[in-house]
Amino acid sequence: MERKRWECSALPNGWKREEVTRKSGLSAGKSDVYYFSPTGKKFRSKPQLARYLGNSMDLSTFDFRTGKMIMSKLNKNRHRVRHEHGGQSKGKPDLNTSLPVRQTASIFKQPVTRVTNHPSNKVKTDPQKAVDQPRQLFWERKLGGLNVYDIAEELMKTMDLPKGLQAAGPGCTDKTLLSALASALHTTSGPITGQLSAAVEKNPGVWLNTAQPLCKAFLVTDEDIRKQEELVYNVRKRLEDALMADMLAHIEEAAGEAEPQNEETTDGEEMEAV
Repeated sequence: MERKRWECSALPNGWKREEVTRKSGLSAGKSDVYYFSPTGKKFRSKPQLARYLGNSMDLSTFDFRTGKMIMSKLNKNRHRVRHEHGGQSKGKPDLNTSLPVRQTASIFKQPVTRVTNHPSNKVKTDPQKAVDQPRQLFWERKLGGLNVYDIAEELMKTMDLPKGLQAAGPGCTDKTLLSALASALHTTSGPITGQLSAAVEKNPGVWLNTAQPLCKAFLVTDEDIRKQEELVYNVRKRLEDALMADMLAHIEEAAGEAEPQNEETTDGEEMEAV
């Protein structure tokens, strides 16, 4: 960024104006304007500057961007003040000859509807509209690049997805698909079917269903369920064996620590007997 700072003649002595020009990014070439008080306090907007100066200075004609007083606004304000003072001193005659029209409500009796609270009155609400919020297209792609590490800060191996699960949408990889499926399982209460429309591949911006993950339509068979149950059973069995081995190791360690204490107690009793 390029910074330029100089004295601001439109403000009291000691005030400085700084202009910062951006050199990179989408806003390259644009500049930001700041003001600094004699004590070094920074001001980013005209309202903030006006609150600080208070009634000590009129900033109605001050241009925060250029740091100058706009003469057209100044002359306009002077002309308005002069006109207001002139209008107060010289009263203009009312040349309107039309009869006055009553502007208030009619004094005659009119039917009214009285609304009261009653237990039988029910307010109809649509919970579906109150809960569901619009989702951004391809929001699952924000999850890309996220990795999982274990307690030793080592990168964990990702899961291998079944061949029946295929990504849908531009730039959707297997890692993005895995993150999208995991998010859908935790946030969606309905069934997960994938993108049922075949037109998603041609124009995903129009036909994409944001309530479903970025994957093509798939079908879960009984064989898939059986394989998954077997996999879960094997994992639980391995976990059970590991917990059992850990418990036995703790018992053996506790027994090993207790034996030296028993030997010390026996030696002490023999010395007392002697």
